[in-house]
Amino acid sequence: MKPLLNSSKMTGALRSRLLTGVCVLAAAVLLTACANTSNARYYTLTGPAASALTPPASTTPVFIELAPVAVPERLARPQMVLSKPAGQSAELELLEQYRWTSSFENEMRDALSVGITNRLGAVDVRKSGRSQGQAVWRIAVQLRQFDAIENTRVDAAFSWTARRSDTGSNAVCQWAGSETVGNGMDALAQGAQRITDRAAQMIAQHLAALAGNPAAPCPR
Repeated sequence: MKPLLNSSKMTGALRSRLLTGVCVLAAAVLLTACANTSNARYYTLTGPAASALTPPASTTPVFIELAPVAVPERLARPQMVLSKPAGQSAELELLEQYRWTSSFENEMRDALSVGITNRLGAVDVRKSGRSQGQAVWRIAVQLRQFDAIENTRVDAAFSWTARRSDTGSNAVCQWAGSETVGNGMDALAQGAQRITDRAAQMIAQHLAALAGNPAAPCPR
């Protein structure tokens, strides 16, 4: 009669096989992930129109401090997120192959900063710093809506507060807009750039108006 196999050896062999299987599966997942991102296309929210703006000549320097932008959690990622047209579906589509160059909320803050500072000839002290005692406009922006609908449009809604550091004056505004886009992801990204730059324009107009009138109405 043949002796039975030692149970500890059987357990060790089984563990070894399981471990090998897990390693193979993990390697396959990593390879798939690498393949998905290696062919990804990357976009920025800072469009050429905002970057090409010529700051106005000003004898009085303007300083702003743009806080990190608050965005819906579903958008706080580098992947582009597509929405369905209203009334069709509540489903969202997360695109691994089409990405922002950094997490969306960072892209949004950078794009707004460029658009605001270039329009006002301002300095964003979060990037450049400031001397002690200089008055600063502290701006907090909330992105309340950002629906990118492929081959159709980009809808966005922003709200912001602007507070002057030396006087403590505070103003609150909101703005919503839509940009029609053509077919393809390039067109969608360009639409996202345009709607973001329009928001930067509204905030810059508001700050310019507040400089002359603390009770200035929100731009439309």
